[in-house]
Amino acid sequence: MKHIGKFGQSGHKVDDLQLFRGADMAAAARAIAECDVVRVTEGEPIEDTVRARLYIVLTGMLEVETDGHAGGSDGNVNRILPGESVGEQSVLDDAVNLDAVRAVEDTTLLVIESELAWELIDHSNAVARNLLRLLSFRIRATNAMLRRRQKLGEFYRQLSLNDTLTGLYNRTWLADMLPKLVGRARAQGSPLALLMVDLDNFKKFNDTHGHLVGDAALCAAANVIRDGLRPSDFAVRYGGEELMAVLPDTSGDLAHMVADRLCQKMREAVLFPDMRVPMPHLTACFGVAVLDPDTDETALIEAADAALYRAKEAGRNCVSR
Repeated sequence: MKHIGKFGQSGHKVDDLQLFRGADMAAAARAIAECDVVRVTEGEPIEDTVRARLYIVLTGMLEVETDGHAGGSDGNVNRILPGESVGEQSVLDDAVNLDAVRAVEDTTLLVIESELAWELIDHSNAVARNLLRLLSFRIRATNAMLRRRQKLGEFYRQLSLNDTLTGLYNRTWLADMLPKLVGRARAQGSPLALLMVDLDNFKKFNDTHGHLVGDAALCAAANVIRDGLRPSDFAVRYGGEELMAVLPDTSGDLAHMVADRLCQKMREAVLFPDMRVPMPHLTACFGVAVLDPDTDETALIEAADAALYRAKEAGRNCVSR
């Protein structure tokens, strides 16, 4: 910052400064006549490391990054235009300004030291009201920004819980939610069933038709599982060509019926209705397990996996418990 004079000789008017709207302009002009006016070049940061100050933009523009990195993409960036001020919070807190501030273009600033700022507040109700109005606006803006970030964070959290290819829940979701579903089933004394699904001969399918067609087959299988469940059930991509269905409030017999139906639907799944070359239908093995009163989610998955192995041993394209 380069000192270029005092406000009283700068030619700027108090009437243009938002802080003094409705105040006694003559008294305000006298009070700030000896305050420094400084010039900040484009891109130059304003760093107060010693004392609190209030800065009012006379010409040019400042950019404030409230997360401490001016010009950053992740923070809350505010533009301070002529007549507006920055540093009010630091004056009220009697602490140095921790926000990162820089000049967007060549800018001239009126500098009001903390002691004088407090005198202006003490002697002018209008200045106090303007300051409160400004702080209220910035609090509302900050709250709105936090709400947007919270929604964005939830959006990305949800993305992290879904498999990008199939849209089903992924193992991260399963690790978080299955223990909760097990705990709820125990607390309510209700059954909880798990279906483990493995597409038959999927490696051969991929080698024969290519990975893009293999991806389409996985998506088709995922749609069969998802569309065949109730709204209260959950479809998961466990990994590779292994899928899973979590069925709350479902007995072993009912879970077996669901698996039989899904197994049939899988045989009927059509990958590309308009393809000239016939494609083999998808088939899958289904392992069914039900939560025992004295077991946990790990044992439930192991039981479903063991049942899946029995279905493979039985010739695939079938259901086993």
